[in-house]
Amino acid sequence: MNRSTAGLAGVATGAVLATGLLHAVPSVTTWRYLRVRATPGLAGIGRREHVALTFDDGPDPASTPEFLEALDRLGWKATFFLLGSMTRRAPALAAELVAAGHEVGVHGDVHDSMLGRTPAQARDDIRRGFDTVAEASGAQPRWFRPPYGVLSSGALLAARDAGLRTVLWTAWGRDWRAEATPLTVVGDVNRGLVPGATVLLHDSDCTSSPGSWRSALGALPLLEELFASHGLTVGPLREHDVAA
Repeated sequence: MNRSTAGLAGVATGAVLATGLLHAVPSVTTWRYLRVRATPGLAGIGRREHVALTFDDGPDPASTPEFLEALDRLGWKATFFLLGSMTRRAPALAAELVAAGHEVGVHGDVHDSMLGRTPAQARDDIRRGFDTVAEASGAQPRWFRPPYGVLSSGALLAARDAGLRTVLWTAWGRDWRAEATPLTVVGDVNRGLVPGATVLLHDSDCTSSPGSWRSALGALPLLEELFASHGLTVGPLREHDVAA
C-alpha cells in the first residue's frame, strides 16, 4: 500500500469511527444521574409538585386491564408507551386506554435496542409503531420512549420527524426483575424520586420475567402513600409540563 492509498484508508476509517460515535452518543443518557442533571427535558422533569406516571411494553390483555382497574380505583391517569407489535395483537385495548382517559405514547414497533439499528431502520420502526398505535387507539401520540431507554442519533431524529418528543424517566421500579416485589418497586421509585419526576413501570411482562408485572400492580397502592407523603399529585405526561 503506498502513502496515498494508506492516507485514504485512514480517512475512511476515521469517517466510519466518527459516524459510529455520532450514532451512539445519545446512548450516554442511559445513565440516569447524567440525564437528570444535563438533559432534564429528556429525563421527564416537569412540575415540581407533580409525578408523571408512565408504563411501558403494553398493551397486554393478560395484565393491562388489571392496571386499568387499579388506576381507576386510585383516580389516576397515566401515559402508556405502547409497542406496535403488542398493539396489533390487542388493538381494542389501546382504544380502551384512551377511552378511560389515559394517554398513549410510542415505544417503537418491536422491543429491540435502537443502537443495533441503522437510521433508516430506526425511522421505519418508529413510524410503523406510531401508525399502529394511532390507528388502534384513535389518538395522536405525542411521546416516544425507546426500548431499554437506549437512544441513538437516528432514533432521536426519526422520533422528531414523526412529530414525537422523546422522554425517558427519572425514577423506575425495576419491576421487570424476577425478584421484584411491590416493596422493592416502591423502594426503587423512592430512590429516584426528585421534584417533577417521571416514573417508569411496566404493565406487561412481554420482555420481562414472567409474571413480573404483578410487582408493579401491587406497588400502586403503596406508591399512593409515598406520593401523598411528599404532597405530590399524579397524572400523565400531558399534564406534567416537561422541561424544554
